[in-house]
Amino acid sequence: MARPILVLPAMLAVVTLSATPAAAQARPSKSLQIYVVDVEGGNATLIVPPTGESLLIDTGNPSNGRDADRIIAAAKDAGLSQIDHLIITHYHGDHIGGLPELLPKFPIRHFIDHGPNIDPMGSGAKFEAVYKEMYAKAKHTVAKPGMRLPIGGVEVQVVTSNGEIVARPLAGAGQPNPHCAQFKPSPNNLEDPMSVGVHITFGTFRTIHLGDLTRNKEFELMCPNNRIGTVDAILGVHHGQATSNSETIIHALRPRVVIMNNGTRKGGEPDTMQSIFTSPGLEDLWQIHFSLLSGQEYTVPGMFIANLADDQPAAMPITPMAAPAPGTGAPPPPAHNGPAYWIKLTAEQDGTYTVTNARNGFSKTYRPAR
Repeated sequence: MARPILVLPAMLAVVTLSATPAAAQARPSKSLQIYVVDVEGGNATLIVPPTGESLLIDTGNPSNGRDADRIIAAAKDAGLSQIDHLIITHYHGDHIGGLPELLPKFPIRHFIDHGPNIDPMGSGAKFEAVYKEMYAKAKHTVAKPGMRLPIGGVEVQVVTSNGEIVARPLAGAGQPNPHCAQFKPSPNNLEDPMSVGVHITFGTFRTIHLGDLTRNKEFELMCPNNRIGTVDAILGVHHGQATSNSETIIHALRPRVVIMNNGTRKGGEPDTMQSIFTSPGLEDLWQIHFSLLSGQEYTVPGMFIANLADDQPAAMPITPMAAPAPGTGAPPPPAHNGPAYWIKLTAEQDGTYTVTNARNGFSKTYRPAR
């Protein structure tokens, strides 16, 4: 049985709010708040601008309420009583699987996706029918590249969806991408390339979340010209898997910070870690978990890692372990059913932002270059 999730001190002061209009939900703030929630190698990223009008990107895994409760804990920490907008980036179980457990506990007003699932054998296909029932009772939008989502206090623009990419470069972008020559294609499944990807602007702060967009689609988005420009932070990076995260995109975006939604034995693969660590201008990689697939060879100091395994190994592995073959015969990853910690990014209009590890309270502030 899963243990209760940790109630962080900041949550104790949250006042229970009724489901009032979005702008009145959250505590007054002048900052953009982004919570990267631990959903064990899935994705759940909560974005709350100063208006309090919330955007959740994905809902984690089917997990008997574990991931749903972790998302709700982050939402309540932000002072929310509902989710105003939910993006389901694509139909995989680690992105949509927590939704049937989340919605009965926390209202969702607007559902956004790339359109119908295209992979009937994929891990999230079994959730599509119930998902359609959910959005039939609310507002539903099929995302199109170039579309701006109606979220007050922050600009959220769709840059990828349903295998299509934004046709025109974003403001200030469009220059030739010198990293295109380094591109190496990679095989991928059917649904990952369909991911809804969004670019987020708050004052002069910029970040991007591309779901599980694959290397081949990264190339289309960034070559021969960079349609996005540069960003301050990249969110998610497809759990740190090597089917994404080519130098073509990571190096061209030139992030100062990357926040990786990996699991203990999912993502953080050597090819991805090399791509991130060699990116020009990178200052820090923050990880939701230590990855056995990167070992000490490619990991970051513990202060940048949010969650621990329940049973710590006697010795930290140095070399990366080989990923086990997929399928039912794979050994289970190290258990983590205890306290779950998020990584939180808080951004200001002037481009200053602070990243905090909720496990140890460690934070670092990144100020705009002068």
